[in-house]
Amino acid sequence: MADGPPSIWEWIGRNWDTGRVDSIKNLLIDHLTMSLVPILFALVVALPLGLACVRWRWLYQPTSGFMNVVYALPSLPVFMLLISVTGLSQATVIIPLTFYGMAVLIPAVVDGLGSVPDHVRQSAVAMGFTPLRRLLAVELPIAVPVVLAGLRVVAVSSISLVSVGALIGQGGLGGLFTRAYQNPFMPPVIVGIVLVVALALVADGLLVLAQRLLTPWVRARRGQGS
Repeated sequence: MADGPPSIWEWIGRNWDTGRVDSIKNLLIDHLTMSLVPILFALVVALPLGLACVRWRWLYQPTSGFMNVVYALPSLPVFMLLISVTGLSQATVIIPLTFYGMAVLIPAVVDGLGSVPDHVRQSAVAMGFTPLRRLLAVELPIAVPVVLAGLRVVAVSSISLVSVGALIGQGGLGGLFTRAYQNPFMPPVIVGIVLVVALALVADGLLVLAQRLLTPWVRARRGQGS
C-alpha cells in the first residue's frame, strides 16, 4: 500500500529543524527578528518625536500628516523599491515596518502626554520638580496606558506584515505560505497561520502584562470602584 501524504504533526517533525534556512525553526527566528526590531526602533524614535510635538505644537500637524502618508503606502511596493538600496536583506522589511510603527506611536505619545491633567502638572511644579523629573516621574507614567495601547497595535500589525516580505524572500513564517502556493499542500499554511497568530497573542499578552506592572494605581482605582 502506498503511503499517503504526511499528517501535519509528521510534517512539522520533518521540517522543524532541518539545518536549512527554510526550516520552521529558522523561519520563526527570522520572523521574530523582523517583527521585534521595528517595534523597538519605532518606540525609540517615536518617544522623542512625540515629546517634541508636545513641546512645539506647530510640529505635530506636519509630522502627523507625513506619517499618515507613509502609513498609507502599501508594504509590498515599498519593499520592492527598497531592494535597490538594501538588497534582499531583512533591512528591506525592517525599515518600512519601523515607519509604520512610528505612524501609530507618535500620535499615541502625543495623546498620552495630553491626557495628563493640568492640576497634576501644576502640583509637580509646586513641589519643585524640574521639567525632566516631572516628565519621568509624573507625565510619562500617566501616559503609559495610551502609549502601550498604540504599541499593542504596532506589535500585532508588524508580526502580521512581516509575512508579506516572503514575496521578496524575507518574510519569516510567510515563507511557509509561498511554499504552499508553489506546491499546493495544506500543512505549511496551517502551521504558518497558527504560529503568526500565536506570536501576535503572546506579544499582546506581554504588553498587557507590562501595562499592569507599570500602572499599579489603575488596578487599585478599579478595586476601590468595585
